[in-house]
Amino acid sequence: MKTDKKELFITHLFDAPAEVVFQAWTEKEKLEKWYAPDGCTIEFKAIDVTQGGTFHSCIHDPVHGDCWIKGKYQEVTPPQRLVFTMVLSDEHGNSVSSLNAGKTEDWPEELVTTVTFEPVGSQTKVSIHQTVAEEEAKKTGAYQSWIKMFNKLNRMLNQ
Repeated sequence: MKTDKKELFITHLFDAPAEVVFQAWTEKEKLEKWYAPDGCTIEFKAIDVTQGGTFHSCIHDPVHGDCWIKGKYQEVTPPQRLVFTMVLSDEHGNSVSSLNAGKTEDWPEELVTTVTFEPVGSQTKVSIHQTVAEEEAKKTGAYQSWIKMFNKLNRMLNQ
């Protein structure tokens, strides 16, 4: 991937305190309710949201099939910041190349995702940054998926 391209960066304002929004990103039961695009579900084979902890998950998409991902939590600072890697994998946790997983040659083999939680009065501004070109993320649907997942999270927080 060329490093001169604008990387993916999205912000969203949630009507909940930072501690509550942070928990939605770090508790398996809450992640299972929102961390997949509309029409899809997610399962976690493993998840340990601690610094150095790992996860292995699958988004089940009835149209495009399963998408397995594994990663490692590089930073967990409640309730301000999460940093984790994301690598395409198979159901056994073996890394799969981006091309073999159906991505384009410009899709990185490993993404670093940084999520910050900033209190704004009684709300929380969540900013997500991923080390993938925004143009590529829009082309593959990853960008749109984040927007849909943020909308699901917002609905869940306001129930």
